[in-house]
This record gives sequence, C-alpha cells and structure tokens, in this order.
Amino acid sequence: MIAPIRSSTVLPATRRPILIPTSDGLNLVGEVASPLGPRRTSILCLHPLPTHGGMMDSHIYRKAANRLPSLAGIEVIRFNTRGTTSEAGTSEGEFDNGDSEQFDVEGAIEYAFSQLAVESLWVVGWSFGTDLALRHARDPRIAGLILLSPPLRTSKIADLEFWREDGRPVIALVPEHDDYLKPQEARERFSVIPHIEIIAVDEAKHLWVGEPSVYRVLSEITRVVAPAALPLAQNWDDETGLPIYQA
Repeated sequence: MIAPIRSSTVLPATRRPILIPTSDGLNLVGEVASPLGPRRTSILCLHPLPTHGGMMDSHIYRKAANRLPSLAGIEVIRFNTRGTTSEAGTSEGEFDNGDSEQFDVEGAIEYAFSQLAVESLWVVGWSFGTDLALRHARDPRIAGLILLSPPLRTSKIADLEFWREDGRPVIALVPEHDDYLKPQEARERFSVIPHIEIIAVDEAKHLWVGEPSVYRVLSEITRVVAPAALPLAQNWDDETGLPIYQA
C-alpha cells in the first residue's frame, strides 16, 4: 500500500549501535545506519546543544537515519557527545561547552575511517554541532562541512579563517526565521569564508519543525553529498518497505 513518508517512517537499513573511544579516555554511544545496497557516501552528525535537549536523536538526525540510507544510499553516523543522553544511552564524561568536545569530534571521525571504513565522509552540524564542526572537524580526510542553523556561538574568527584557507566546501542552511542567526547576518559574519555557500530557507525556523522543512534539509544534504540520488522519494510501500519514486 502506498503511503506518504511521515515523521515516524522507518525505511530499511542496517542499523547497529557503536561505541566511540576518545583520546582522553571516554566512550561515546552512537549508531550507524547503513544502506542495504551500495553506500554512496557517509555523513557524521553533530547534534544540537545538549543543555537544551540536543542529542543524537534530535529529529532531523533521527529522520536522516530512518530515511537516507534507503532513499539515497547515504550512511548516517550519529553519536552523543560527552555527558549527553538519548534512548541509546549516555556518553561518558561531562558537557564542556564545545571545548573538550574536540576529542569527541576527532574520535568520531577516526572511528568512521578506521572502524566503519568510510570512503567519503561529510560532517553535518546542527546548531551547537555547527560550532563543533567549524572548530574541531579539521581532519584532512573529511570532504567538507554542512551547517544547519549555525549560531556562531563559540566559533571565533580564527576558526572561519581556517576554512577560508583550507578551501574545502562549507555549506550553510540558514532559516529565514532563525532565533540566533538570520540569513543576512549569516552572510555578513561568514564573509570571512568567500567560498561558503549560504542557502536561505524561506519560512523555516531554527529547529526545522514540520515535514516540508525536514524534506528540504534532507534534500539539500543529498544535493551536496549524493546528487545522483535526487529527488528524494516522498512515498513508500508500507508492505515492502521500499520507497516509491512515482505514485
């Protein structure tokens, strides 16, 4: 039976828990959702602020893990930064406002390459996670950054200058009604990185609530990391679990 893809839809994938070690001796809980078929690429998700409810299950990332492996052949790697709790469990350590989380980001990137054998890895940050990406996701093996609702809360000019000199792609999705950094201010503050692609998303808010916003975010991620997979299906067969590209 043909059904629309909704917030609760979980499409087929191989899903397994992971435990990521950090160089300062912690273990971080996470999950990897891999395509049943060929893997086009992988994304590493850095979640919103844990002191305000952010975690690996924050809705955009949960829906990415539930959909993108099947819809686009994209492997989705999620984890809780230190001291953060989700249904998967609690990562060791304590929240450090993005400073000691450097070890978390570096550990997750290393785990992706050494244990998951990723061939292409993009880092996707959301809110607090965008600052983690800009500050700490500097491993030369990653392909680039995708920033969702960047507040530029703890990132410094020197962090932006790194990405200017580095030259790898940086893409920022900025909601029209963002609570922290709206599109015009984002263009001004990110002007340090001339090659950044800033995408202003009309009618969207910081938390990307609602299926149209979710579909837009997942489509933009796919456009960057696996463009051949577009357009993403919006319907599925709830008996076979397969996406339907034409009703």
